[in-house]
Amino acid sequence: MQRRLFLKNISVLSAITPLMPFMTYGKMHFPENPKLKFIIASDGHYGQPDTDFEGSHRTLIQAINREKDVDFVIFNGDLIHDDPKWMPEVKEVYDQLEVPYFPVRGNHDRVTKNVWEDIWGIPTDYAFSKKNHFGFVLADSSNEKGDYLCVNQQFLKRSLDDFSDYEHVFICIHISQNDWTRHGVACQELLDLVTIYPNVKAIIHGHDHDVNGVMLHQKKHYLWTGHFGGSWGSPVPGYRVIEVGDDGKITTYLKSMEDDKILSGYNL
Repeated sequence: MQRRLFLKNISVLSAITPLMPFMTYGKMHFPENPKLKFIIASDGHYGQPDTDFEGSHRTLIQAINREKDVDFVIFNGDLIHDDPKWMPEVKEVYDQLEVPYFPVRGNHDRVTKNVWEDIWGIPTDYAFSKKNHFGFVLADSSNEKGDYLCVNQQFLKRSLDDFSDYEHVFICIHISQNDWTRHGVACQELLDLVTIYPNVKAIIHGHDHDVNGVMLHQKKHYLWTGHFGGSWGSPVPGYRVIEVGDDGKITTYLKSMEDDKILSGYNL
């Protein structure tokens, strides 16, 4: 990847709902000395009929394995497409990554909490830390029936309290917790809760295949990742990269998994 201080001719590929206050494209500075780099990929829909789900996953895995200095990957929901039989198979695909990864449950991941934990080794609500500076909260927003749900507020608050001394906290939730997207769900309690914690740097969503922008709401950044699989969505499937420099500054950019092209980028 060519690292430049300024990205020119960034492709405008996000399908943006008119009422959503997405940030405009502009300058993006890469951290000079990144101390954390992770990738978010969502909505692979492994097993969806009439799609080349094996090919899209193969392309994604190859693209991520080409990346340099990645600490880990988060798969932000809709790992499979409804049928629980695909869950062990998609795990075998993810295991081809050369870095650690963590899954988040989406509405098409229709397995019980017990089955999920048996396969992935973590519960559907899970929090972890990296390098003694970074906290991550993976919050469940669905169930085995595929309902759209607000996340467990008690789990979220407890996790954020546990990370109160950390410099940066990132929250990953498959379904947008506000109805500002067509497929979101209104959860005002979450929007209010995250504003209390100044170290929450971004809330990252999947689910909306045709949304891959960044917006600012109550001084918090909300990020979408589009999709890398499935039968619909933004025209260029890909994934999101987030880097944090040793100065604490955060950069995020969306990449095509086909040709490694940077599609859009922001400094948070």
